[in-house]
Amino acid sequence: MRQWLLIMILFSTLMTSGCGYNTLQSTDEHIKASWAEVLNQYKRRADLVPNLVNVVKGFAAQEKDVLLGITHARSKVGSIQATPELINDPEAFSKFQNAQGELSSALSRLLVVTENYPELKSDANFRDLQAQLEGTENRITVARNRYIKAVQEYNIVVRSFPSNLTAMLFGFQTKPSFTVENEHEISSAPQVDFNTVSPVGK
Repeated sequence: MRQWLLIMILFSTLMTSGCGYNTLQSTDEHIKASWAEVLNQYKRRADLVPNLVNVVKGFAAQEKDVLLGITHARSKVGSIQATPELINDPEAFSKFQNAQGELSSALSRLLVVTENYPELKSDANFRDLQAQLEGTENRITVARNRYIKAVQEYNIVVRSFPSNLTAMLFGFQTKPSFTVENEHEISSAPQVDFNTVSPVGK
């Protein structure tokens, strides 16, 4: 009886490894790690917003609509529970993506407005925030690209035969990625240059 059990275990191991189970597991873990980095960089950007708004307010308090717009966009981003499980829910993922897009647009409008305030552009705190925001936007682009690649590799395994049978058996499903509409933002980081500002996320 014990020998038969060992044979069954060995057979099951060979079947799952040969049908893509291990690949599904490893690619799924890669997605989780990539997604965690995306969230980390988006959080870094959101954390910069209050300081950026305060500095701009000190020089351009009359730009109330723009300041309120970016504050509202950041609040919307913060209201979404960006948990690891979010990548398994296409609808929730889309809401998250849209909220981040709104924040990108609000940041762009704010940066355009700063062109009208030379004293603001020369402020040391503002220049420091410029460097931090530029670096964060670049890291967001890198993290998003890594996530996209990880999802592509995983989804290919989920849809390909015979690993698709294993995926169905163990409940592995395709995961959402960033949409084509944002491909330009994904492929090139926003230019955060206060001398030649390039709007993003129109």
